[in-house]
Amino acid sequence: MNIRNLKQFLFDLNIAGYASGEEKKWIKEKDHSTTIPFTKGKFRSNDNFFGGEPYGGRAIVFYEEKPVWIMVYFGAVNKGEKPDPVYVILREALRRMPRDYPFRGPKEYRSGDFRYTNIWKGDLEKYEGEEKIYKGQKEIYSAKYIGGMVDKRGGV
Repeated sequence: MNIRNLKQFLFDLNIAGYASGEEKKWIKEKDHSTTIPFTKGKFRSNDNFFGGEPYGGRAIVFYEEKPVWIMVYFGAVNKGEKPDPVYVILREALRRMPRDYPFRGPKEYRSGDFRYTNIWKGDLEKYEGEEKIYKGQKEIYSAKYIGGMVDKRGGV
């Protein structure tokens, strides 16, 4: 598996997944979670999450049906804030994911009174980050994420 191809898949996955807003293609699971499946070439992924507010989940990428990469995430819109406008901004930001650092959205995105920020460290091997959305100067949303390459050598 080529890292450049994985980055491209993650970029395509992001655009076709949650950022697309095409909820009719999402699968409502018996355990009350939601799965967003995506396949392209030899890559396949399942983004599975619980929520509402707050929300949490994980996205796993498979290459030739073997797990190769994971992201685990948890976030929420602050109490007292309406979630729908926040998630509109989040989807707009996610559609602007940097190609070299496919960890959620760009470092910063602005739309009207809203500002999205994303701070991360690491690379595809091992990374972590936090994204926030502000309305004016007030933080109204935050989420943390962590992940990296998996199943590179034997284990449990």
